[in-house]
Amino acid sequence: MIMDMFKIFKSVLEQDRAPIVLCDLEDTIIYMNPSAIEQYKNNGGEKLLGQSLKDCHPPQANELIDKVVGWFKQDKSNNLVYTYKNTKQNKDVYMVALRDESGELIGYYEKHEFRNNETMNLYDI
Repeated sequence: MIMDMFKIFKSVLEQDRAPIVLCDLEDTIIYMNPSAIEQYKNNGGEKLLGQSLKDCHPPQANELIDKVVGWFKQDKSNNLVYTYKNTKQNKDVYMVALRDESGELIGYYEKHEFRNNETMNLYDI
């Protein structure tokens, strides 16, 4: 059953059209979905796996990452922070806490929410 859930959760991440980059508490990139690999291909794409997220950001951004992770650690209810508005791609970006079953912080990820209207027709299969 656990392996089946792993496959299901992994599939959810793999199918998401928005980039998803998961990091552990040492800021190591531990997972990138295909959309993230494509989005960050000019920065190394899949080669970023195992690298520090902080190597991809300037010092000021790294200070903000540390601040948000510190806030996540303060309380189990601190789980989502709005971090960026990308007007070029019409999306909002958030940092989201990753927690285990007990609520302990185990990492974080960046969530992209696009604001463009869908261009697909309903149930166009």
